[in-house]
Amino acid sequence: MLTLDQPALADLAPLAEAWQRAGADWARFWTKPLGAATPATDAAQATAAVQGDALAALDRDYAARSAALWRAVLHLEAGGTLPEVATPEPDDRRFDAPEWRTIPWFSFLRQAYLLRAEYLTARVNALPLAPRDAARAAFYTRQAIEALAPANFLAGNPAAQKRAMATGGASLMHGAANLYADMRAGRVTMSDPDAFEVGRNLAVTPGSVVYRNELIELIQYDATTPKVARRPLVIVPPCINKYYILDLGAQNSFVRHAVDAGHTTFIVSWRNIPAELGRLTWDDYLAQGVEQAIDVAKSVSGSRTVNALGFCVGGTLLASALAVMAARGDRSVASLTLLATMLDFEDPGEIGAYITPEFMASVAPAMRMGARMPGATLAGAFASLRANELVWRYVVASYLEGRTPPALDLLHWNGDSTSLPGPMFAYYLDSMYVHNRLREPGSLTMQGEAVDLSRIRCPAYVMASRRDHIVPWKSAWRTTALVGGDATFVLGASGHIAGVVNPPAPRKRNYWTGERNGGDPDAWLARATSNPGSWWPHWTRWLAAYKGGTRAAPSATGNAAFAPLAPAPGRYVHEAAT
Repeated sequence: MLTLDQPALADLAPLAEAWQRAGADWARFWTKPLGAATPATDAAQATAAVQGDALAALDRDYAARSAALWRAVLHLEAGGTLPEVATPEPDDRRFDAPEWRTIPWFSFLRQAYLLRAEYLTARVNALPLAPRDAARAAFYTRQAIEALAPANFLAGNPAAQKRAMATGGASLMHGAANLYADMRAGRVTMSDPDAFEVGRNLAVTPGSVVYRNELIELIQYDATTPKVARRPLVIVPPCINKYYILDLGAQNSFVRHAVDAGHTTFIVSWRNIPAELGRLTWDDYLAQGVEQAIDVAKSVSGSRTVNALGFCVGGTLLASALAVMAARGDRSVASLTLLATMLDFEDPGEIGAYITPEFMASVAPAMRMGARMPGATLAGAFASLRANELVWRYVVASYLEGRTPPALDLLHWNGDSTSLPGPMFAYYLDSMYVHNRLREPGSLTMQGEAVDLSRIRCPAYVMASRRDHIVPWKSAWRTTALVGGDATFVLGASGHIAGVVNPPAPRKRNYWTGERNGGDPDAWLARATSNPGSWWPHWTRWLAAYKGGTRAAPSATGNAAFAPLAPAPGRYVHEAAT
């Protein structure tokens, strides 16, 4: 491993001033175009002057702290360690190896990097930008900072160097093989690809495919209780990934939880769109997907109404379908559950950094002509939102340290992405992310009907996750004011996936509940009650009020009109993105 001995330190003195100047110049180069607008009024000029003073103060602080780090380097005694001028956040695991503190070279790299990262972040945050522009600037700045971390490079990673020496270079050979395999696959592998298989240890809840068209398979699950609710439960998962996020292993399957609670449960398995279906639209997803699933579930169960649940974009599709049905006077859905779903896209989270009018202008024409959105592109975009956790962590472990990725079912699912038809995806991005029209009554027409979310009058259970980086919880909160029925809001801990997939048995995490008085989410949270464990039993108790009575459990899936076509998990879930 590289070290800094005392003679080498003395030779570094001429570099100190150049290092500080380069850091400040880099930050000014990065941020100057962002704040280049010329003030047009005296008030704006005064504000710009104050902001200029703030930026100058940041420059002085960075120079002073960098100088302190360099003085510590230049006066370091043999065998000594550098004092801590900059320290990582408590949850930052990139610098856990002891060499980052005990070996001067690595201690210097770590602290110099953290100083520059903190300085550049503060400089961008101080710029006079509109909220969405500020969020976009902060996002791309963080991407650059995280990519340039010394731990991402062999020369700057003591743990990777130590492992290379301990294995006689074998770890580097394994890392090169991992890199080659990922280059061929077109993605960073996050989970051991041989550890899981759909139908073997994922998506194993027993059931049957009772309906299939060119877009979906509808799976009905076998009953596990002597009596079941009269109203069936129809689940609409996200179409961006495979449905089995809600039916992982036997111990963390939301589907199994619903079945064991006495609900005749159906789930939509979206197709991985092949080229010949590239022209499918948003309306097709409503008619052939959501509405068709509801109609089949009603027929099979013999109930005139169903309970419906949507997750992420599946929830957006479900709410859109219910708004269309409401416009037609169709009240087939007795209750609505939305998990980590956005209907108001005012604050779309960090994914909004990618979805801009300029982006849409560049990609929408091809998508509207039928070009598909590749699943790998979507997976990469979502992973980049948490690059340290979902990209660089695995780059370091797999390529620099030559380790086999861990066996984690959530990460296996995360890499099993699906391609989407261009017209459908372009409509979704443009109408909702860019123009936020779904929240405006009558602004969008779907299947020939002007949609108005307030006409969805059934009771709603709205669940969000506090650390969700895809659907910010305060955006999900706004759903409670958009739908027309009584809305119950529940806030889970953790993020977009782990917050939803939180089975009761381990009693992990917690969730918040409380009366929804007013429209301020922060005020709600301040009054809310924190409950230990999973929100699943709370939802089960809520849904019990809308089961419509009970009946004897069916002895088999399907009926005369919709006979079973194949055992679960069906055919479509096995189709890979092409």
